[in-house]
Order: sequence, then structure tokens, then C-alpha cells
Amino acid sequence: MSFRTTPSVDYVEDVSPGSGALPPRAWYASSDARSLSLNGSWRFRLSATAGAEDDSFAEEGYDAGNWAEVTVPGHWVLQGDGAFGSPIYTNHLYPFPVDPPYVPTENPTGDHLRVFDLPSDWPSDGGAVLRFDGVESCARVWLNGTELGEFKGSRLAHEFAVGELLKPGSNVLAVRVHQWSAGSYLEDQDQWWLPGIFRDVTLLHRPAGSVADFFVHASYDHTTGEGTLRVDSDVHGRVLVPALDIDVATGEPVTVTVEPWTAETPKLYDGVLATDGERVPLRIGFRTVVLEDGLVKVNGTAVLFKGVNRHEWHPERGRALDLETMREDVLLMKRHNLNAVRTSHYPPHPAFLDLCDEYGLWVIDECDLETHGFTEQDWRDNPVDDDRWTPALLDRAARMVERDKNHPSIVFWSLGNEAGTGRGLTAMAEWIHGRDPERLVHYEGDWNCRDTDVYSRMYAFHDEVEKIGQQLDGGTHKRRELPFIQCEYAHAMGNGPGGLADYQELFEKYDRLQGGFIWEWIDHGVKHAELGYAYGGDFGEELHDGNFVCDGLVFPDRTPSPGLIEYKKVIEPVRIEGDSANGIVHVTNKQDFADLSALAFEWSCQVDGETVESGSLAVPALAPGESAEVKLPEPPADGRGGERQWTVRALLADDTSWAAKGHVVAWGQFAVGARPLPSFPATDRPVVEEGRITLGPAGFDARTGALLSIGGVAVGATPRLDVWRAPTDNDDGAEWQTDTRYGMLWRTLGLHRMRHRLVSVEAGDDALTVRTRVAPAAREVGLDTVYRWTSDGERLRLSVSVTPEGDWTVPLPRLGVRFGLPEADRVEWFGGGPGEAYPDSRMASMVGRWQSTVDRLQTPYVRPQENGARADVRWVELGGLRIEGDPEFWFTARRWTTEQLDAARHRTDLAAGDTVWVNLDHGLHGVGSQSCGPGPLPQYFLKAEPVEFSFVFSTTR
Repeated sequence: MSFRTTPSVDYVEDVSPGSGALPPRAWYASSDARSLSLNGSWRFRLSATAGAEDDSFAEEGYDAGNWAEVTVPGHWVLQGDGAFGSPIYTNHLYPFPVDPPYVPTENPTGDHLRVFDLPSDWPSDGGAVLRFDGVESCARVWLNGTELGEFKGSRLAHEFAVGELLKPGSNVLAVRVHQWSAGSYLEDQDQWWLPGIFRDVTLLHRPAGSVADFFVHASYDHTTGEGTLRVDSDVHGRVLVPALDIDVATGEPVTVTVEPWTAETPKLYDGVLATDGERVPLRIGFRTVVLEDGLVKVNGTAVLFKGVNRHEWHPERGRALDLETMREDVLLMKRHNLNAVRTSHYPPHPAFLDLCDEYGLWVIDECDLETHGFTEQDWRDNPVDDDRWTPALLDRAARMVERDKNHPSIVFWSLGNEAGTGRGLTAMAEWIHGRDPERLVHYEGDWNCRDTDVYSRMYAFHDEVEKIGQQLDGGTHKRRELPFIQCEYAHAMGNGPGGLADYQELFEKYDRLQGGFIWEWIDHGVKHAELGYAYGGDFGEELHDGNFVCDGLVFPDRTPSPGLIEYKKVIEPVRIEGDSANGIVHVTNKQDFADLSALAFEWSCQVDGETVESGSLAVPALAPGESAEVKLPEPPADGRGGERQWTVRALLADDTSWAAKGHVVAWGQFAVGARPLPSFPATDRPVVEEGRITLGPAGFDARTGALLSIGGVAVGATPRLDVWRAPTDNDDGAEWQTDTRYGMLWRTLGLHRMRHRLVSVEAGDDALTVRTRVAPAAREVGLDTVYRWTSDGERLRLSVSVTPEGDWTVPLPRLGVRFGLPEADRVEWFGGGPGEAYPDSRMASMVGRWQSTVDRLQTPYVRPQENGARADVRWVELGGLRIEGDPEFWFTARRWTTEQLDAARHRTDLAAGDTVWVNLDHGLHGVGSQSCGPGPLPQYFLKAEPVEFSFVFSTTR
């Protein structure tokens, strides 16, 4: 004899998708049928296990007065100041034993209660549906004491028929949510594990004869300019599109002349699906997606995807996003020239797709599926190759496709991400192809392209991408005939990604390469009172992957990172190149569909970084792919004899839905003449007296040769050779990378603890020469370094000569001098700006005159690391000094040392000191994207080889 001592929770570990929910259907934001949002404050009780409490809380009259409260949508671990547990971050490791479908007994379970009244004018006839747009990871639902069912599939909509259970007042909605379930094995998606009801809960009135499911088919024939519309509906009705004079029955096709929908020209026609009981607004975009000639074509034209992967994230609310946050994402993408988004790794809130339709973004809609953690056991027991799980996989595919099928922005359905291969994925692909043959199917894990319509990879190195473009990559016959995209590349973790321009050059060179999607959109930092933003490990997780969750093009507060600014420049839709010798600018329209009529062009001429004249430039409305040569005006006369250059910008000619008139879309710069280098005769000689050497405006320590002051400006620490930088996430790389991880080698070699041995201090007839050897302890390699100081009485030149000794097998992080100033705040420079740049991420660095403060020079990466360098600097002024470079140099300034920056793990670890530390670098090593991709390309290595460079110091006071 046996008996249960706890409530049955078998459904938690059942591999089925659930029970009781209605079949999936198309989602729409509103109609003329009534609806009631159940978002807001809910009563909440947390239990440590799935079966700790019985079901009595779901009964009418249950007293939950002593329960806590949480906000829905929301995650309970991000509420209650830690009283309800903490977030967990893992990249791919399951935070529980891998024993499918079983989950730990310790299974945080949140009981949610919401008591609501129907509005007084709620219709008394018809039915009602209760819709959950997202619950992680398993939910069981009751209304007024009656169990409705249970479901899994966290990022998918589930609806329940509730019409007969509703009453005018005091309806009791009870939801039990389990953090872990069998479904968790399908949701290992490189993000925070965050339980809760995190998307909308809505009660929908369903009048008699109301709309059920419907499918908008709106194709476009680019040869005739005509679109064909057919709306299939489970309930008979009519389709009206006033702007096209369409009034037809559902299921009946109609062909008319239309403007097509593309991401560049997102033309939507307002329509209505009208049945006897409901009118549903439609936003119809006509477009046709095909695989033709080995290319993805939309409306007859091959598309180049300039995209990004987007997880849903808010630093305080997690994946509970409101409409304005979603809109902010889309507007930022459009303003930075992106044209595509992959909804990694699950369908987003459906309102986000409405915005993609409205503003214009191509979409890869990805299923809520990833089983990455099974890679730890060579994919043994992987659910996607286990027939028991196939119904759950098909349910997830159907709920994605049926919910989102009416969005013209979606061109690909993706089966999921990093789930290995197996029969379940094939079943999903076959079902999707059968249900929606008008779109293509994507899945990166299918390298043989058995189930997919595109060859997709992630983090393929540049050389392999070129081979793929040349069709020299081999593979199956089917794969060789398919287009290629990088569904993930250029891992945007910390400082980087570098190498974007090199990838884009390949994408534009080979037709087969149809672009890619940066990983990823936003840093998933959790706002934290003590740490600024928290990442993996900051909540005491047993297993975690640190700041690997902070790898976005925007910071957690959605401030664009330098990586996004760089990407905007690299993918700009207009190429502007100059021929200064002939006074010509070459303009190319790099768009796929739109001409240049929406843009206005302007020129400006700068002398020493200051604009001396500007005007408009007449550029024809070039069709996609067309180029033109446009004559520039004669350069304005200027007697200063300084460095002269042209800047040409492409701006929005008028306000658009996503940016205002004057928004800069693209720009180009080119020099008119060479830069005059700083030079002067060495007329002063060093004078030695009482332990001090005076040379022109400068004073030195006679024993060490250390610079003490220049013209009354104290120097806190003398300029001396510096080769160390606080390694970036990309310097350190990922442990699974096959190429060399130089950040680790730099530290092993000891470049972070270089010793400086003084060889001699020589006061000559026209120069002070300080000879040193700079080397790490325990190593024989070193850098012979000579500092030669000269002066003309007012200015001071430092010439640095560096000669490597020994076998240097690694590149250097940086090569230049570092010194300290006791006082500095305002900074002005002539060179690249306004933001940071590095050798392989400098396309967005515009040469000009820029101003900042020392604090604003810093880039606030969630994990502190090397940042803030400005490129191509001719001169910089700060702390009373003016410093000119020969040749141009890289400049950084910060209120902490490189060593302090290296030791910090969060921004709040950095405290401003009494010294501003200035780096003047002759060279920097590239940054690459080795945190999950290739390191810097060889041309961006900073090799240890003999070099000479110089700086001229003077005072500004």
C-alpha cells in the first residue's frame, strides 16, 4: 500500500507541452472586442519545493492577506530586495543535474493570486479567453477554483477558455509557477534564469462570431508591381483595405498595384478583418521571400543583412519589457543603420514584431529552444533527438509560427539555437515548411543544411568566411548551393568588437555572403546598489559564467557603446570616398531597395580640425547599387597653412518615423594635404645644478633623469615606457578558443609587472639622454629604451627609441609612454573622436577638434578593462600642457592606474586618485572579438620591433 504525502506535481517533469490550453493562433494587439489587462500587483507566496503547498490557495475565499506582493509582468527574483531568491546566470551549463526530464526537489515555486472584478459594461454574452504571453518555466492555472490546465514554453503565448467560469465580481485567478521543469531542458539560452509571470496577462472577451485564427498572405510580384492579398480565417468574414479599394471575402485572393514592404521602405496598408462578432485591425505589408539563384531574395532582390541578435532585457525588470522600451530598441537600431534582428533565442514579445513591421527591420524569428548544456555529455540524451520530446518541440514551433505569422518583417523561422541535431528538429522544419512555405527556415546547428534553407554559422573566422564566399568550403551538395549568413559574429563583449570592417568587406565582396548578426544587442547587467551592474557570480551562484552575459552593443541602460557607433559606420548605407587631388567625391548607394532621395548631402572644409566653410552638395537620387562622382567646390582660402581636409555627410532630408531631419546617416573624410609635423631646432642645452637638470622650460631629477615640471606645470610621474593595458574580455578570450589568447600570454610573460632599470643619465651639448632597459622579472626578453629630451627654450621634445632584445614571440598590448599629472580635468584634442577607437575598431573615429573631461573620456564597460583611447591624435591639451605627436598617436587619460583598472571587477571598484594618468601611445594591439570569436587579424598586431616616436610638450597657461 502506498499513498502520497504531498500534492501531485508530476506535470512539472512531464515532457509534454501541457494540457488545457487552446490551440495557438495569430496574436493581435487590439480589436473592437473588450479586453481587460490583469497586469499589476499580485499576491505572492514563495515555496522552496514544487509540492510544498496544496492547491487550496486557488479556492474562492482563500485569505492571502499575509502574502507578499509582486508586480506582474515581472520576475520574483528581481523583486523583494532578495527576499524571493536571486537570479542565476549560466552561458550553457544547466544549473541543476542533467537528468532529463527530472529537476531538483529544491524547485522555487511561486503562487500568484489576483482577485479582479469585471468592468460594469463587460458584455454578458459570448465567451472569454485568458491569455498568458510569457511565464517561466512551468505554470498551473485556476480560475475561481477550477483548474484550467498547465503549460510549459516560457516565451510563448498560452490561452484558456474561461467564459463559463467568469462572474461579475471577485474572480480569483491563481497561478502556480515553478522555476524548474522538464521545459527548462529546452530553454538553456545563455541568459539569466528568471522565474515568473514576465509578460502580459489579459482577459479577452470573445463575442459570438468573433475572429479565431487568421493568416494574412500578402505577396508581391516585382515584375508587375502588383500585390496579391488573401486572408484565410477560421471564421468567415470580409477583408477591407480602403487605400487599395479592397473589400473581399476571407479566403478570396485579390491582386492590385501596391507599394511593396521592405526594411528600407516599410510600407504598411491599414486594413480590417471583419466578422459578425469582431473587427480586427490589420497592418498589411506586401512582400515575397524566396530562395533563388542560391540567394535569399525579397521582392526579386538579394538582401544583405546588417543585423544584431536581441535578447529581451531591462536592468531592473529583466525580460519584462514595456512597449516604450521595445520602441527604444527599434529606434536605436534604425538610427545606427541596422536593418535586421534575430530574436535570440526565443520569440520576443509580439509587440516588438509590430514595431519591426512599422519601422522596418528584417526578422529571424527564433523558436524558444536551446539544449546547449547537453554538449557537456557529447549531446547524449539530447531532447531534440528523443521522440518523447517531439510533441513539445512541435508545440513550440506551432506556437511561434501561429502567433507571429502575420508579420511582414519576418523572413526566416528559426528552429532554435545550439540544440545539436536530431529527429525532433527535422519534424519541426517539416511542419514549418508545410504550414508556411512563403518563408525560409533557419537553424545554425544544421551544418549539412538537411532541414534548412540557408547555410548559417556563428563566429566563423574571416579566412573561413572568405572561403565560403568563394564556394571553396566543401560540404554537402545542397549546402554548396545555399546562401551563407553569420547568425552570430563579432562578439560585442567589453571593448570591441574589432574586425567589423573586415567582415563587412567580405560580405560586400561575395554575393553568397548575405551578411550577419552581431552578438548581441544589450549587456544583461542587473542594476545593483553596491556594484553598479551585477553579472554572473554576484548573487552567489553555485555555477556561473561571470560577465559573459554582458556582451552587447548597448550598455544595460541602453546607452550606445563604442561598438554600436563603429557598427553604424561600418554598415552605413552610403559609401562616401574622396579624391582630393581632383576635388571629387565618389558616392555609392549601398542600399538594396531605396534610392537616395530621402537624403541630403553637405560638405565642410576643416583646417586643423576647425570648420572654415560648409555648404550643400548636389548628389543625384542614385538607385540601389549606383554610384556617382560629384565635384566639390574649390577649397576655401586660408592663410594658416594648417592641415586641411574635407568632410562629406549624408543626412535625413526630412523627419522620418525613426529620426529627425538632419540625422547623420553616413559620412566620409579625406585629406587635402599632408599634416605639418611639429619641429624646432634644439637650441637649448641642459644645465646641471644642485641635483637638478634644467632644459628649456623643464626641470629634471639629475640622478634619475625623471621629468619634474614643464613651465611651472608639475609632473607627478615622469613619462616612461608602458606596454601594459588592462586586458579586455577579448584579449583574454574564451577557454574554448582554438587561436592564441594573447591576454593570457601577456600576463604569463609578466608584461603587467615590467621593471625599469636605469642605465645612464647623460647631459649633452644639446640634449638630455636617459637610457633604460625595461623587462619583466624571470624573463630574458627586454626593451632597450632611450629617452632623448631637447628644447628650443619654450618647447620640449621627447624622442623615444625602443629596441627589443631577445625572442619576442607575442605582440605587445601597447607601446608608448605613461606619465602622471597632479591636476587635470578639461581635455581638448585634435584627432579622432568623439569616442574611443582601437586599431581594428576605428572606422567611426572622425578627425576633428574635440572637447571632453577626463571622466567623460572613460567608457563604462560593466567589467572594467582597457578603454577610452582616442586615435590619430595630432595634439592634446590637458592639465596646463599641450602635447603634439610625431607621428600621430593614441591618447588616454584616467584617474586611476592601469593596474587599478586591471584589478577592478565592477565600476564601483574604481576610485579617483590624486593623479591623472596619461598614456601617449605610438601603437596599440587590436581588440578583435576573441571572447567568442576570432582575435585581431595579423595586420592589427602590435609587433615588438624597433621604433622611434616623439612628442612636443609646451604649456597652455
